[in-house]
Amino acid sequence: MKTNSLNFQSFLNINYKNEILAGLTVSMTMIPESLSFAILAGLPPLMGLYAAFLMGIVTAVLGGRPGMVSGGAGATVVVLMALIVSHGTQYLLAAVVLAGVLQLLVGVFRLGKFVRLIPQPVMYGFLNGLAIIIFMAQVEQFKITEHGISTWMSGTMLYIMGGLTLLTVAVVIAFPKISKAIPSSLVAIIIVSALVYFLKIDTKTVADIASVKGSLPAFHIPDIPITMETLKIIFPYSMIMAGVGLIESLLTLNMVDEITRTKGNSNREAMAQGAANMVNGFFGGMGGCAMVAQTLVNIGAGARTRISAIIGALSILLIIIVGSPVIDQIPMAALVGVMMMVAIGTFQWVSLRIVNKMPKSDIFVGILVAAITVILHNLALAVLVGVIISALVFAWDNAKRIRARKSVDEEGNKVYEIYGPLFFGSTTAFADKFDVLHDTDKVIVDFKESRVADMSAIEALKKLTEQYKNHNKQLVLRHLSADCIRLLENAGGFIEINIEEDPTYNVMRE
Repeated sequence: MKTNSLNFQSFLNINYKNEILAGLTVSMTMIPESLSFAILAGLPPLMGLYAAFLMGIVTAVLGGRPGMVSGGAGATVVVLMALIVSHGTQYLLAAVVLAGVLQLLVGVFRLGKFVRLIPQPVMYGFLNGLAIIIFMAQVEQFKITEHGISTWMSGTMLYIMGGLTLLTVAVVIAFPKISKAIPSSLVAIIIVSALVYFLKIDTKTVADIASVKGSLPAFHIPDIPITMETLKIIFPYSMIMAGVGLIESLLTLNMVDEITRTKGNSNREAMAQGAANMVNGFFGGMGGCAMVAQTLVNIGAGARTRISAIIGALSILLIIIVGSPVIDQIPMAALVGVMMMVAIGTFQWVSLRIVNKMPKSDIFVGILVAAITVILHNLALAVLVGVIISALVFAWDNAKRIRARKSVDEEGNKVYEIYGPLFFGSTTAFADKFDVLHDTDKVIVDFKESRVADMSAIEALKKLTEQYKNHNKQLVLRHLSADCIRLLENAGGFIEINIEEDPTYNVMRE
Protein backbone atom coordinates (compact mmCIF):
# COMPACT_ATOMS: atom_id res chain seq x y z
CA MET A 1 0.00 0.00 0.00
CA LYS A 2 2.84 2.33 0.88
CA THR A 3 4.55 1.67 -2.47
CA ASN A 4 1.36 2.47 -4.36
CA SER A 5 0.93 5.75 -2.48
CA LEU A 6 4.53 6.71 -3.26
CA ASN A 7 4.00 5.96 -6.95
CA PHE A 8 0.80 8.01 -6.96
CA GLN A 9 2.60 10.88 -5.23
CA SER A 10 5.40 10.76 -7.83
CA PHE A 11 2.72 10.83 -10.55
CA LEU A 12 1.21 13.96 -9.04
CA ASN A 13 4.61 15.65 -8.70
CA ILE A 14 5.31 15.54 -12.45
CA ASN A 15 5.37 18.98 -14.07
CA TYR A 16 3.23 18.09 -17.09
CA LYS A 17 3.47 21.55 -18.60
CA ASN A 18 7.27 21.39 -18.68
CA GLU A 19 7.19 17.88 -20.10
CA ILE A 20 4.77 18.75 -22.93
CA LEU A 21 6.50 22.01 -23.88
CA ALA A 22 9.92 20.34 -23.75
CA GLY A 23 8.67 17.59 -26.05
CA LEU A 24 7.35 20.12 -28.56
CA THR A 25 10.65 22.02 -28.49
CA VAL A 26 12.65 18.84 -29.03
CA SER A 27 10.51 17.88 -32.05
CA MET A 28 11.18 21.31 -33.62
CA THR A 29 14.96 20.85 -33.30
CA MET A 30 14.95 17.22 -34.45
CA ILE A 31 13.19 17.79 -37.77
CA PRO A 32 15.87 19.77 -39.64
CA GLU A 33 18.66 17.65 -38.19
CA SER A 34 16.98 14.37 -39.17
CA LEU A 35 16.27 15.68 -42.67
CA SER A 36 19.85 16.90 -43.06
CA PHE A 37 21.35 13.57 -41.98
CA ALA A 38 19.13 11.63 -44.38
CA ILE A 39 19.99 13.92 -47.30
CA LEU A 40 23.69 13.76 -46.39
CA ALA A 41 23.55 9.96 -46.60
CA GLY A 42 21.73 10.02 -49.93
CA LEU A 43 18.48 8.69 -48.45
CA PRO A 44 14.89 9.86 -48.92
CA PRO A 45 14.26 12.68 -46.38
CA LEU A 46 11.31 10.85 -44.83
CA MET A 47 13.65 8.03 -43.72
CA GLY A 48 15.24 10.56 -41.37
CA LEU A 49 11.88 11.62 -39.92
CA TYR A 50 10.71 8.02 -39.56
CA ALA A 51 13.91 7.29 -37.63
CA ALA A 52 13.28 10.30 -35.37
CA PHE A 53 9.76 9.06 -34.59
CA LEU A 54 10.56 5.35 -34.24
CA MET A 55 13.77 5.77 -32.21
CA GLY A 56 12.08 8.41 -30.07
CA ILE A 57 8.93 6.48 -29.19
CA VAL A 58 10.56 3.06 -28.57
CA THR A 59 13.41 4.36 -26.40
CA ALA A 60 11.10 6.73 -24.53
CA VAL A 61 8.88 3.84 -23.50
CA LEU A 62 11.49 1.10 -23.01
CA GLY A 63 14.70 3.02 -22.29
CA GLY A 64 16.70 3.09 -19.09
CA ARG A 65 17.05 6.87 -18.78
CA PRO A 66 13.98 9.16 -18.51
CA GLY A 67 14.75 12.53 -20.11
CA MET A 68 16.96 11.11 -22.88
CA VAL A 69 15.98 11.70 -26.50
CA SER A 70 16.89 9.36 -29.36
CA GLY A 71 16.47 9.83 -33.09
CA GLY A 72 18.07 9.52 -36.49
CA ALA A 73 21.57 10.54 -35.47
CA GLY A 74 24.30 11.42 -37.95
CA ALA A 75 26.91 9.48 -35.98
CA THR A 76 25.27 6.16 -36.88
CA VAL A 77 24.26 7.11 -40.43
CA VAL A 78 27.76 8.23 -41.42
CA VAL A 79 29.22 4.75 -40.84
CA LEU A 80 26.62 3.25 -43.21
CA MET A 81 27.14 5.65 -46.12
CA ALA A 82 29.57 3.35 -47.95
CA LEU A 83 27.05 0.49 -47.68
CA ILE A 84 24.30 2.70 -49.11
CA VAL A 85 26.46 3.72 -52.07
CA SER A 86 27.61 0.18 -52.87
CA HIS A 87 24.47 -1.87 -52.15
CA GLY A 88 21.50 0.45 -51.71
CA THR A 89 18.76 1.23 -49.20
CA GLN A 90 17.53 -2.34 -48.63
CA TYR A 91 20.96 -3.45 -47.41
CA LEU A 92 21.00 -0.40 -45.15
CA LEU A 93 17.72 -1.47 -43.54
CA ALA A 94 19.03 -5.01 -43.05
CA ALA A 95 22.21 -3.64 -41.46
CA VAL A 96 20.13 -1.49 -39.10
CA VAL A 97 18.12 -4.56 -38.00
CA LEU A 98 21.30 -6.56 -37.35
CA ALA A 99 22.86 -3.64 -35.46
CA GLY A 100 19.74 -3.59 -33.30
CA VAL A 101 20.13 -7.30 -32.56
CA LEU A 102 23.76 -6.74 -31.49
CA GLN A 103 22.78 -3.85 -29.22
CA LEU A 104 19.97 -5.92 -27.71
CA LEU A 105 22.48 -8.69 -26.89
CA VAL A 106 24.78 -6.19 -25.18
CA GLY A 107 21.92 -5.28 -22.86
CA VAL A 108 20.79 -8.88 -22.33
CA PHE A 109 24.31 -9.95 -21.31
CA ARG A 110 24.65 -6.85 -19.11
CA LEU A 111 27.68 -5.41 -20.86
CA GLY A 112 26.46 -1.81 -20.71
CA LYS A 113 28.26 -1.34 -17.40
CA PHE A 114 31.60 -1.17 -19.22
CA VAL A 115 30.85 2.44 -20.15
CA ARG A 116 32.00 3.18 -16.59
CA LEU A 117 35.55 2.50 -17.80
CA ILE A 118 35.49 5.72 -19.84
CA PRO A 119 37.72 8.25 -18.01
CA GLN A 120 36.69 11.86 -17.37
CA PRO A 121 39.21 13.37 -19.86
CA VAL A 122 37.63 11.19 -22.58
CA MET A 123 34.19 12.50 -21.58
CA TYR A 124 35.48 16.08 -21.77
CA GLY A 125 37.00 15.46 -25.20
CA PHE A 126 33.88 13.69 -26.46
CA LEU A 127 31.52 16.48 -25.36
CA ASN A 128 33.82 19.30 -26.51
CA GLY A 129 34.27 17.68 -29.91
CA LEU A 130 30.54 17.09 -30.18
CA ALA A 131 29.84 20.73 -29.29
CA ILE A 132 32.14 21.86 -32.11
CA ILE A 133 30.42 19.48 -34.56
CA ILE A 134 26.97 20.76 -33.56
CA PHE A 135 28.10 24.37 -33.93
CA MET A 136 29.79 23.81 -37.30
CA ALA A 137 26.70 21.98 -38.59
CA GLN A 138 24.70 25.16 -37.88
CA VAL A 139 27.27 27.29 -39.70
CA GLU A 140 26.65 25.06 -42.75
CA GLN A 141 23.07 26.34 -42.81
CA PHE A 142 24.44 29.69 -44.00
CA LYS A 143 24.89 28.05 -47.41
CA ILE A 144 22.38 27.93 -50.25
CA THR A 145 22.18 25.31 -52.98
CA GLU A 146 21.53 26.32 -56.57
CA HIS A 147 21.70 23.91 -59.50
CA GLY A 148 23.31 21.33 -57.22
CA ILE A 149 26.12 23.69 -56.12
CA SER A 150 26.40 24.97 -52.53
CA THR A 151 27.64 28.53 -51.97
CA TRP A 152 27.84 30.79 -48.93
CA MET A 153 25.11 33.37 -48.47
CA SER A 154 26.02 36.97 -49.16
CA GLY A 155 24.47 40.43 -49.09
CA THR A 156 20.93 40.91 -47.76
CA MET A 157 20.25 37.18 -47.43
CA LEU A 158 23.27 36.74 -45.15
CA TYR A 159 22.39 39.78 -43.02
CA ILE A 160 18.79 38.60 -42.57
CA MET A 161 19.84 35.04 -41.67
CA GLY A 162 22.52 36.32 -39.28
CA GLY A 163 20.20 38.86 -37.67
CA LEU A 164 17.42 36.33 -37.09
CA THR A 165 19.93 33.86 -35.64
CA LEU A 166 21.25 36.49 -33.22
CA LEU A 167 17.67 37.39 -32.27
CA THR A 168 17.00 33.73 -31.50
CA VAL A 169 20.13 33.51 -29.35
CA ALA A 170 19.14 36.71 -27.52
CA VAL A 171 15.66 35.35 -26.73
CA VAL A 172 17.08 32.02 -25.51
CA ILE A 173 19.42 33.90 -23.16
CA ALA A 174 17.03 36.63 -22.00
CA PHE A 175 13.66 34.89 -21.68
CA PRO A 176 14.54 32.75 -18.59
CA LYS A 177 15.09 36.06 -16.71
CA ILE A 178 11.47 36.97 -17.46
CA SER A 179 9.86 33.55 -16.96
CA LYS A 180 10.85 29.92 -16.73
CA ALA A 181 7.32 28.67 -17.25
CA ILE A 182 7.94 28.02 -20.96
CA PRO A 183 11.19 26.71 -22.51
CA SER A 184 13.10 29.71 -23.87
CA SER A 185 14.11 27.80 -27.00
CA LEU A 186 10.43 27.19 -27.90
CA VAL A 187 9.63 30.86 -27.27
CA ALA A 188 12.52 31.88 -29.53
CA ILE A 189 11.30 29.63 -32.37
CA ILE A 190 7.75 31.02 -32.07
CA ILE A 191 8.85 34.69 -31.93
CA VAL A 192 11.23 34.46 -34.89
CA SER A 193 8.74 32.42 -36.94
CA ALA A 194 5.95 34.96 -36.26
CA LEU A 195 8.26 37.84 -37.15
CA VAL A 196 9.20 36.25 -40.47
CA TYR A 197 5.58 35.34 -41.29
CA PHE A 198 3.91 38.66 -40.49
CA LEU A 199 6.67 40.87 -41.90
CA LYS A 200 6.97 38.58 -44.96
CA ILE A 201 10.75 38.34 -44.57
CA ASP A 202 12.43 36.33 -47.31
CA THR A 203 14.75 33.86 -45.58
CA LYS A 204 15.70 30.19 -45.62
CA THR A 205 13.04 27.87 -44.11
CA VAL A 206 12.66 24.16 -43.33
CA ALA A 207 10.96 23.74 -46.73
CA ASP A 208 14.23 24.74 -48.42
CA ILE A 209 15.83 21.57 -47.02
CA ALA A 210 13.10 19.08 -47.89
CA SER A 211 9.39 18.48 -47.48
CA VAL A 212 8.30 16.78 -44.25
CA LYS A 213 4.97 15.56 -45.64
CA GLY A 214 4.37 11.80 -45.62
CA SER A 215 2.27 8.96 -44.24
CA LEU A 216 2.51 6.41 -41.43
CA PRO A 217 5.59 4.16 -41.66
CA ALA A 218 4.66 0.71 -43.01
CA PHE A 219 6.08 -2.70 -42.09
CA HIS A 220 8.47 -4.04 -44.72
CA ILE A 221 11.03 -6.85 -44.57
CA PRO A 222 14.28 -5.71 -46.26
CA ASP A 223 14.36 -7.04 -49.80
CA ILE A 224 17.72 -8.80 -49.77
CA PRO A 225 18.85 -12.41 -50.30
CA ILE A 226 19.12 -14.29 -46.98
CA THR A 227 22.57 -15.78 -47.56
CA MET A 228 25.94 -16.01 -45.86
CA GLU A 229 27.30 -13.63 -48.50
CA THR A 230 24.74 -10.99 -47.45
CA LEU A 231 25.73 -11.45 -43.81
CA LYS A 232 29.40 -10.94 -44.73
CA ILE A 233 28.46 -7.68 -46.43
CA ILE A 234 26.30 -6.14 -43.70
CA PHE A 235 27.86 -7.53 -40.51
CA PRO A 236 30.93 -5.22 -40.37
CA TYR A 237 28.71 -2.17 -40.89
CA SER A 238 26.19 -3.41 -38.33
CA MET A 239 28.90 -4.01 -35.75
CA ILE A 240 30.35 -0.51 -36.21
CA MET A 241 26.90 1.09 -36.12
CA ALA A 242 25.98 -0.86 -32.97
CA GLY A 243 29.21 0.25 -31.28
CA VAL A 244 28.88 3.90 -32.29
CA GLY A 245 25.24 4.01 -31.28
CA LEU A 246 25.79 2.39 -27.89
CA ILE A 247 28.80 4.50 -27.01
CA GLU A 248 26.99 7.74 -27.85
CA SER A 249 23.81 6.58 -26.09
CA LEU A 250 25.53 5.40 -22.91
CA LEU A 251 27.71 8.51 -22.75
CA THR A 252 24.55 10.59 -23.09
CA LEU A 253 22.99 8.53 -20.29
CA ASN A 254 25.98 9.27 -18.05
CA MET A 255 25.74 12.96 -18.93
CA VAL A 256 22.06 13.10 -17.94
CA ASP A 257 22.88 11.20 -14.72
CA GLU A 258 25.36 13.94 -13.80
CA ILE A 259 22.96 16.78 -14.67
CA THR A 260 19.93 15.36 -12.87
CA ARG A 261 21.80 13.66 -10.00
CA THR A 262 19.88 10.46 -10.66
CA LYS A 263 20.88 7.01 -11.93
CA GLY A 264 19.92 5.48 -15.27
CA ASN A 265 20.03 1.81 -16.29
CA SER A 266 22.67 1.31 -18.99
CA ASN A 267 21.70 -2.30 -19.80
CA ARG A 268 18.04 -1.43 -20.18
CA GLU A 269 18.99 1.49 -22.42
CA ALA A 270 21.14 -0.80 -24.58
CA MET A 271 18.19 -3.18 -25.03
CA ALA A 272 15.88 -0.28 -25.85
CA GLN A 273 18.33 1.11 -28.43
CA GLY A 274 18.54 -2.35 -30.00
CA ALA A 275 14.78 -2.78 -30.11
CA ALA A 276 14.37 0.70 -31.62
CA ASN A 277 16.87 0.00 -34.39
CA MET A 278 15.23 -3.33 -35.20
CA VAL A 279 11.88 -1.54 -35.52
CA ASN A 280 13.58 1.09 -37.71
CA GLY A 281 14.87 -1.53 -40.12
CA PHE A 282 11.42 -3.09 -40.53
CA PHE A 283 9.52 0.22 -40.81
CA GLY A 284 11.77 2.19 -43.16
CA GLY A 285 13.77 4.31 -40.71
CA MET A 286 17.47 4.94 -41.18
CA GLY A 287 18.31 3.96 -37.60
CA GLY A 288 19.96 6.05 -34.92
CA CYS A 289 20.85 6.44 -31.27
CA ALA A 290 20.62 8.95 -28.43
CA MET A 291 20.97 12.56 -29.54
CA VAL A 292 23.08 14.65 -27.18
CA ALA A 293 21.96 18.06 -28.43
CA GLN A 294 18.24 17.25 -28.30
CA THR A 295 18.67 15.60 -24.90
CA LEU A 296 20.27 18.79 -23.60
CA VAL A 297 17.39 20.83 -25.06
CA ASN A 298 14.96 18.47 -23.31
CA ILE A 299 16.70 18.54 -19.94
CA GLY A 300 17.27 22.29 -20.20
CA ALA A 301 13.54 22.79 -20.77
CA GLY A 302 12.83 21.08 -17.44
CA ALA A 303 11.88 17.58 -18.64
CA ARG A 304 12.64 14.76 -16.20
CA THR A 305 10.31 11.92 -17.26
CA ARG A 306 9.52 9.79 -20.30
CA ILE A 307 6.55 12.00 -21.18
CA SER A 308 8.57 14.69 -22.99
CA ALA A 309 10.32 12.19 -25.30
CA ILE A 310 6.98 10.50 -26.06
CA ILE A 311 5.40 13.90 -26.84
CA GLY A 312 8.37 14.78 -29.04
CA ALA A 313 8.12 11.53 -31.01
CA LEU A 314 4.35 11.77 -31.45
CA SER A 315 4.69 15.41 -32.52
CA ILE A 316 7.06 14.35 -35.30
CA LEU A 317 4.57 11.72 -36.47
CA LEU A 318 1.77 14.31 -36.42
CA ILE A 319 3.94 16.71 -38.40
CA ILE A 320 4.70 14.03 -41.00
CA ILE A 321 1.00 13.29 -41.49
CA VAL A 322 -0.75 16.69 -41.17
CA GLY A 323 1.59 19.40 -39.88
CA SER A 324 4.03 19.85 -42.74
CA PRO A 325 2.52 23.16 -44.07
CA VAL A 326 3.24 24.84 -40.72
CA ILE A 327 6.65 23.28 -40.08
CA ASP A 328 7.81 24.06 -43.63
CA GLN A 329 7.54 27.78 -42.82
CA ILE A 330 9.78 27.74 -39.72
CA PRO A 331 12.88 29.86 -40.43
CA MET A 332 16.10 27.88 -40.33
CA ALA A 333 17.65 30.85 -38.49
CA ALA A 334 15.45 30.08 -35.46
CA LEU A 335 16.53 26.44 -35.35
CA VAL A 336 20.17 27.39 -36.00
CA GLY A 337 20.13 29.83 -33.07
CA VAL A 338 18.66 27.25 -30.70
CA MET A 339 21.20 24.61 -31.74
CA MET A 340 24.10 27.07 -31.42
CA MET A 341 23.06 27.70 -27.82
CA VAL A 342 22.92 23.93 -27.31
CA ALA A 343 26.47 23.66 -28.67
CA ILE A 344 27.65 26.35 -26.27
CA GLY A 345 25.95 24.53 -23.40
CA THR A 346 27.41 21.18 -24.46
CA PHE A 347 31.01 22.45 -24.44
CA GLN A 348 32.68 21.65 -21.12
CA TRP A 349 34.04 25.07 -20.24
CA VAL A 350 35.17 23.73 -16.88
CA SER A 351 37.78 21.66 -18.75
CA LEU A 352 39.44 24.92 -19.84
CA ARG A 353 39.40 26.35 -16.32
CA ILE A 354 41.09 23.32 -14.78
CA VAL A 355 43.45 22.56 -17.66
CA ASN A 356 46.48 23.82 -15.71
CA LYS A 357 45.59 21.48 -12.83
CA MET A 358 45.21 18.32 -14.93
CA PRO A 359 48.03 15.84 -15.67
CA LYS A 360 49.57 16.39 -19.09
CA SER A 361 48.46 12.93 -20.20
CA ASP A 362 44.82 13.81 -19.42
CA ILE A 363 45.11 17.07 -21.36
CA PHE A 364 46.54 15.17 -24.33
CA VAL A 365 43.76 12.56 -24.21
CA GLY A 366 41.03 15.21 -24.02
CA ILE A 367 42.42 17.17 -26.98
CA LEU A 368 42.98 14.01 -29.04
CA VAL A 369 39.43 12.71 -28.47
CA ALA A 370 37.98 16.11 -29.39
CA ALA A 371 40.15 16.28 -32.53
CA ILE A 372 39.16 12.79 -33.74
CA THR A 373 35.50 13.59 -33.06
CA VAL A 374 35.66 16.82 -35.06
CA ILE A 375 37.88 15.65 -37.94
CA LEU A 376 36.53 12.13 -38.52
CA HIS A 377 33.02 12.56 -37.06
CA ASN A 378 33.58 9.09 -35.59
CA LEU A 379 32.55 9.23 -31.95
CA ALA A 380 33.15 5.53 -31.28
CA LEU A 381 36.72 5.66 -32.63
CA ALA A 382 37.44 8.83 -30.65
CA VAL A 383 36.25 7.28 -27.38
CA LEU A 384 38.02 3.97 -28.08
CA VAL A 385 41.34 5.72 -28.78
CA GLY A 386 40.93 7.84 -25.65
CA VAL A 387 40.21 4.83 -23.43
CA ILE A 388 43.18 2.87 -24.85
CA ILE A 389 45.62 5.76 -24.33
CA SER A 390 44.29 6.39 -20.81
CA ALA A 391 44.70 2.70 -19.98
CA LEU A 392 48.27 2.65 -21.31
CA VAL A 393 49.16 5.78 -19.32
CA PHE A 394 47.65 4.22 -16.20
CA ALA A 395 49.61 1.00 -16.76
CA TRP A 396 52.85 2.92 -17.31
CA ASP A 397 52.37 4.99 -14.15
CA ASN A 398 51.63 1.91 -12.05
CA ALA A 399 54.55 0.04 -13.56
CA LYS A 400 56.90 2.64 -12.08
CA ARG A 401 55.37 2.37 -8.62
CA ILE A 402 56.52 -1.14 -7.72
CA ARG A 403 59.04 -1.09 -4.84
CA ALA A 404 60.92 -3.65 -2.73
CA ARG A 405 62.03 -3.15 0.88
CA LYS A 406 64.87 -5.53 1.73
CA SER A 407 65.65 -6.96 5.16
CA VAL A 408 66.87 -10.09 6.99
CA ASP A 409 64.52 -11.84 9.44
CA GLU A 410 65.45 -13.38 12.79
CA GLU A 411 66.15 -16.74 11.11
CA GLY A 412 68.65 -15.16 8.74
CA ASN A 413 66.45 -15.33 5.63
CA LYS A 414 66.44 -12.51 3.08
CA VAL A 415 63.00 -10.81 2.93
CA TYR A 416 61.70 -8.70 0.05
CA GLU A 417 58.58 -6.68 0.96
CA ILE A 418 56.89 -5.76 -2.33
CA TYR A 419 54.85 -2.57 -2.72
CA GLY A 420 52.67 -1.96 -5.76
CA PRO A 421 50.89 -4.35 -8.18
CA LEU A 422 52.83 -7.02 -10.08
CA PHE A 423 51.40 -7.05 -13.60
CA PHE A 424 52.59 -7.01 -17.22
CA GLY A 425 53.89 -3.44 -16.98
CA SER A 426 55.92 -3.89 -13.78
CA THR A 427 57.52 -7.33 -14.27
CA THR A 428 60.86 -5.97 -15.54
CA ALA A 429 61.24 -3.55 -12.64
CA PHE A 430 60.21 -6.35 -10.24
CA ALA A 431 62.89 -8.75 -11.53
CA ASP A 432 65.57 -6.07 -11.17
CA LYS A 433 64.95 -5.84 -7.41
CA PHE A 434 66.46 -9.28 -6.64
CA ASP A 435 70.09 -10.26 -6.10
CA VAL A 436 69.94 -14.00 -6.80
CA LEU A 437 73.70 -14.54 -6.62
CA HIS A 438 74.25 -13.00 -3.16
CA ASP A 439 70.92 -13.74 -1.46
CA THR A 440 70.52 -16.27 1.37
CA ASP A 441 69.55 -19.92 0.75
CA LYS A 442 65.95 -19.11 1.58
CA VAL A 443 64.35 -15.97 0.20
CA ILE A 444 60.91 -14.74 1.27
CA VAL A 445 58.87 -12.45 -1.00
CA ASP A 446 56.21 -10.66 1.05
CA PHE A 447 53.09 -9.57 -0.93
CA LYS A 448 51.26 -7.95 1.99
CA GLU A 449 51.25 -4.59 0.14
CA SER A 450 51.11 -6.05 -3.36
CA ARG A 451 49.17 -8.50 -5.51
CA VAL A 452 49.81 -10.87 -8.40
CA ALA A 453 47.56 -9.49 -11.15
CA ASP A 454 47.96 -11.41 -14.40
CA MET A 455 49.74 -14.11 -16.43
CA SER A 456 52.77 -11.87 -16.99
CA ALA A 457 53.19 -11.67 -13.22
CA ILE A 458 53.04 -15.48 -12.95
CA GLU A 459 55.62 -15.79 -15.72
CA ALA A 460 57.91 -13.35 -13.83
CA LEU A 461 57.57 -15.41 -10.63
CA LYS A 462 58.26 -18.62 -12.58
CA LYS A 463 61.49 -17.21 -14.01
CA LEU A 464 62.57 -15.87 -10.62
CA THR A 465 61.89 -19.23 -8.96
CA GLU A 466 63.96 -21.03 -11.60
CA GLN A 467 66.86 -18.60 -11.14
CA TYR A 468 66.98 -19.25 -7.39
CA LYS A 469 66.56 -23.01 -7.96
CA ASN A 470 69.51 -23.00 -10.35
CA HIS A 471 71.59 -21.62 -7.47
CA ASN A 472 70.19 -24.24 -5.03
CA LYS A 473 68.09 -21.64 -3.25
CA GLN A 474 64.46 -21.62 -2.23
CA LEU A 475 61.95 -18.85 -3.04
CA VAL A 476 58.88 -18.58 -0.79
CA LEU A 477 55.82 -16.33 -1.29
CA ARG A 478 54.07 -14.96 1.76
CA HIS A 479 50.91 -12.95 2.49
CA LEU A 480 49.15 -13.60 -0.82
CA SER A 481 45.50 -12.59 -1.01
CA ALA A 482 42.84 -15.21 -1.82
CA ASP A 483 42.49 -14.16 -5.45
CA CYS A 484 46.27 -14.24 -5.95
CA ILE A 485 46.43 -17.76 -4.49
CA ARG A 486 43.65 -18.91 -6.81
CA LEU A 487 45.46 -17.40 -9.79
CA LEU A 488 48.64 -19.29 -8.92
CA GLU A 489 46.75 -22.54 -8.22
CA ASN A 490 45.11 -22.31 -11.64
CA ALA A 491 48.59 -22.10 -13.17
CA GLY A 492 49.70 -25.19 -11.22
CA GLY A 493 50.92 -27.12 -14.25
CA PHE A 494 52.87 -24.12 -15.45
CA ILE A 495 54.59 -22.91 -12.29
CA GLU A 496 55.74 -24.51 -9.04
CA ILE A 497 56.00 -22.00 -6.20
CA ASN A 498 56.22 -22.39 -2.45
CA ILE A 499 53.47 -20.45 -0.69
CA GLU A 500 53.99 -20.00 3.03
CA GLU A 501 51.02 -19.29 5.30
CA ASP A 502 51.46 -16.82 8.12
CA PRO A 503 49.19 -17.66 11.09
CA THR A 504 49.35 -14.06 12.36
CA TYR A 505 48.12 -12.64 9.02
CA ASN A 506 44.51 -13.15 7.99
CA VAL A 507 43.34 -12.31 4.48
CA MET A 508 39.63 -11.95 3.86
CA ARG A 509 38.51 -14.82 1.66
CA GLU A 510 35.38 -15.01 -0.48
